[in-house]
Amino acid sequence: MAVRRTLLPFDEERSDKKRRVQGGEATSDVALSAHVGSNADIFPQILALHVPEGARVADVTYGRGVFWRNVDLSKYELLATDISSGVDCRALPYEDNSLDAVVLDPPYMEGFFRREAGHKAGGGTHSAFRKYYSNGDEAPALAKWHAAVTDLYFKAGAEAHRALKDNGVLIVKCQDEVSANRQWLTHVEIINEYEKAGFYTKDLFVIVRANKPGVSRLMRQVHARKNHSYFLVFVKLPRGKGHLRARSRAISSSNGKGSS
Repeated sequence: MAVRRTLLPFDEERSDKKRRVQGGEATSDVALSAHVGSNADIFPQILALHVPEGARVADVTYGRGVFWRNVDLSKYELLATDISSGVDCRALPYEDNSLDAVVLDPPYMEGFFRREAGHKAGGGTHSAFRKYYSNGDEAPALAKWHAAVTDLYFKAGAEAHRALKDNGVLIVKCQDEVSANRQWLTHVEIINEYEKAGFYTKDLFVIVRANKPGVSRLMRQVHARKNHSYFLVFVKLPRGKGHLRARSRAISSSNGKGSS
């Protein structure tokens, strides 16, 4: 298998650099941006590419730990929390600049944020989704409908930015949705907001369901049914660094042995 190097976004410009010599080897064994499969299948590849071994990783919406089922936990210091354990992803118990990576996967359907429990999504064809991704007590504050979804992502992203070290990695799971008969490209909204907050969008992975989603009541279809979601990878920009200066360079893992 080809050796993969974990990359950070900045490479300081040097005037005394020697002429670049092409290296590496020809291979098709590389990490790809689109996958048909499950989160548990893809997540280890994202970690291997973007988070060095030995990193202190806070999964702040851990739930049942689906992402981590195929991960060798001896390679990372995992801090697993979620709302059911009393930790709100918008108010983390970590000091400023203390984490190497954060994983965020809140409920990303507006139906989970409806104020009355009987009106919440998660019944019928969505029951499995609610079992794994929703604690049933999401608090929308003053926002509602799709705005409640983005409100949670934006506040959780700001909190992750506070707790992450410079060049720390934020991995976000999300999905676009149709709410109130309107198309919402949630992943675009998140990218735009996070870049304003001081993140660099380093990577994007598209996950396609292996099975076809069902529809319980269809009268007339006006939007394509969503059968894909995203993993977005962000890097916290050091103070004074801008997106236009973003470059990639090899880094060592937290144990100083390099990454692969």
